[in-house]
Amino acid sequence: MTFGTSIMFSTNAYATDIKNSQLAKGTEALINDVTIWLMILAPIVSALFIIYFFIRRSAADEMDQKKWNNRIVVAIVSCIGAVLASATLNLIIGYYT
Repeated sequence: MTFGTSIMFSTNAYATDIKNSQLAKGTEALINDVTIWLMILAPIVSALFIIYFFIRRSAADEMDQKKWNNRIVVAIVSCIGAVLASATLNLIIGYYT
C-alpha cells in the first residue's frame, strides 16, 4: 500500500526536465568554452614546442637530429589532431543547443 501511494505521488523525470536542468546547461556551456579555448591554445603551444625543437635540433649531432625531426612531426600532427577534435566536439555540441 505504501509502495502504491509513493508511485502515485511521485513525479516523473523526462528528458525535457534533464535538458532544461542547470547541470545540463552548465555542462554544455563548459564543453563549449573548453573546445573554443583548445582551438586557440593548441596551435600556440604547438608552435612554441616546434620552435624549441628546431632550436634543439640545430644544436644536435646527426643522430639526435633524426629524433628532433620526429618530435617536430609529432608536434605538428598533435596540433592538427587537437584542433580537429575540438572543432568536431564543438560542432556536435552545437547541434544539441
